Amino acid sequence: MSRHLHLDVLGGISGDMFLAAMLDTFPHFAPILRQDISDAGLDFAVGLTVATVKKAGFRASQVTFKIETDAPPTHNWYDIKKFINGSDLRDEVKVITLDIFTYLASAEAQCHSVKIDAVHFHEVADWDSLADIVGAASIIDQAAATWSVSALPLGSGRVKTQHGWIPVPAPATTLLLHGFEGYDDGVSGERITPTGAAILKYLEPAKAAPPGSVCNTGMGAGQKDFPNVANILRVLETTSTVDDIQQDMVSEIAFEIDDMTGEELAISVEYLRETEGVIDVGCRQELGKKGRNRTALRILALPAHQDSVIRACFIQTSTLGVRFSTVRRKILRRTSETHAGWPIKTANRPTGNTIKVESDALAPLLSLAERRKQARESEGLRDA
Repeated sequence: MSRHLHLDVLGGISGDMFLAAMLDTFPHFAPILRQDISDAGLDFAVGLTVATVKKAGFRASQVTFKIETDAPPTHNWYDIKKFINGSDLRDEVKVITLDIFTYLASAEAQCHSVKIDAVHFHEVADWDSLADIVGAASIIDQAAATWSVSALPLGSGRVKTQHGWIPVPAPATTLLLHGFEGYDDGVSGERITPTGAAILKYLEPAKAAPPGSVCNTGMGAGQKDFPNVANILRVLETTSTVDDIQQDMVSEIAFEIDDMTGEELAISVEYLRETEGVIDVGCRQELGKKGRNRTALRILALPAHQDSVIRACFIQTSTLGVRFSTVRRKILRRTSETHAGWPIKTANRPTGNTIKVESDALAPLLSLAERRKQARESEGLRDA
């Protein structure tokens, strides 16, 4: 069974509304959320409260971060990165936090025509907003779900910021919402905040939920009240046995080698494959500078092991530098079983399951014909 979460954006979406709706749906996420906020170094600055309120007659949860320090937060994107990277936050949550912030920083850089590291946030970098984004990252990691979202109420009018009065949606919000379906419900005011838009951008939600059964729901309330519309965000949890496509994050490490022999490189690649946290190592031949043949290496690794894998690259090869990034991937759900002494891997594809014998188990068979014959027999046995 795979979990899917649909965001029904009635009143709007902001960081605190997302947290409130998710905690209303999954109250058991709260302890880890609080621990992540503490590990991010924010517990001295904010206190989290979750209350039950009514919006236009509907019960909903409302999240509030109370500022508990007089110390000013940093507002520079470069410093925020250092703050998050230097914290004790879990690697998975750290990656999501920085990704959401990167979307915000990129939009702000485009709006103000500055380089991304020169971005100076205003409201988005206050202590409570920092906690909003770390909290959203914690919730997203815990949910381990696929996502969809309804059409978005765009709002209208003007909102006052440290830049003065700006139109609604705010310029950065508008950039982040490219590709999303929006509509005008006749209710003015800021309905989608930059943080809410950045969370949606990160989630890459589909426009409709896949077929499935609704098994849970929750509602989060915003701080404002609007006429003729409840300022709430609703979450619908559905489960499905049809869609077994999962999403996770991996580190991608890449570099090129042009001064190692084939024998040396073959040994080094095997050591890299055996390094803890490495998912796969790929090699391809290229023509590099000065007409030299070179080997391009690409390593996929678990984000938590990124630094140790990079260190292994410097130990095992002659490279002087590597490139690395965190990327999303979609993978099929799979299971491993043993049938008649043969290890079988089943992949849950949208069009039906596929079954394959693990190739390492077939390696002792001395001919291709034998290996193919055993594979067919084992797969047929599993189907039966």
